Amino acid sequence: MRNPYPFLIIMLMFFTACTTSDLNKVLQGVGGQLPLSQQEVAGGLKEALVQGIQNGADRASQTDGFFKNDLIKILLPEDAQRVENTLRQLGLGAEVDRALLAINRGAESAAKEAKPLFINAIKQMTIQDAFAILKGEPDAASQYLRRSTETQLIALFQPKIQEALNEVGATKYYGDLANGYNSLPLTSRKINPDLKEYVTERAIDGLFKLVMEEERKIRENPLERSTALMKKVFAAQDK
Repeated sequence: MRNPYPFLIIMLMFFTACTTSDLNKVLQGVGGQLPLSQQEVAGGLKEALVQGIQNGADRASQTDGFFKNDLIKILLPEDAQRVENTLRQLGLGAEVDRALLAINRGAESAAKEAKPLFINAIKQMTIQDAFAILKGEPDAASQYLRRSTETQLIALFQPKIQEALNEVGATKYYGDLANGYNSLPLTSRKINPDLKEYVTERAIDGLFKLVMEEERKIRENPLERSTALMKKVFAAQDK
C-alpha cells in the first residue's frame, strides 16, 4: 500500500499543533482581541491551506520546478533505477537523461492544472471536519484527508499527467528506453514501460512537499499571512 502523500502530512502538522487549550484560547479571544467564531477559525485554516497550495503549485509548475529541485525531482521508476548503470554501460545514457528530463517536464506541466483540483478538496472541508481533526488522534487529519480526497485527486490528476507526458515526449522516450532494455538477450528483469501511475504519485508527492514548506512559513512568519482572516486566526494562536 502506498504511503500517505505529504499532502496529508501538512494537514497533520498544522492541525495537531493546536491543543485543546489553544483552541479554547482562539475561540474565546486573547489580549483584548474579539473572540473568533468557529466559522472564522475554519475559514482561516482553509485560507492558509489554499495559499500554501497556490504557492506550492506555482513553484512546481515553473520550468525546472521539479527537475532542478532535489527535494522533489522525479527519478526513474524503481525497476529502471536498478538497471540504470547497465543502461548507461550499454550506451543508453543519453536516452536515460532524455527520459528523466521529459518525466520531470511532464510533472511541471501537469502541476499547472493542480491548483483547482486541490483547492476544491480543501473547500469541501466542513466546520465539523476541522474541529474533529483538531480534537482527534494525532493521525486524524491524515485519516480524514486520505479517506475523503485521495481517490478523487488521483482520478482527476492522472489524465492530466498522461496528457503532459505525451506532450513532452516522456511516454515515447521512456517507452523506447524500457523496450530497448527488455529486448536485450538474457534480460531476466524487465522494465515496466508504463509511466502514468508512477509519475502521478511522485508529482503529487512533490507538490505537497512544497505545500508543506509554504504552510510552515505561514505558521512561523506573520508576514506570510496574506489575508485579514488568516492574520486574525494565526495571531490568536501565536499568543
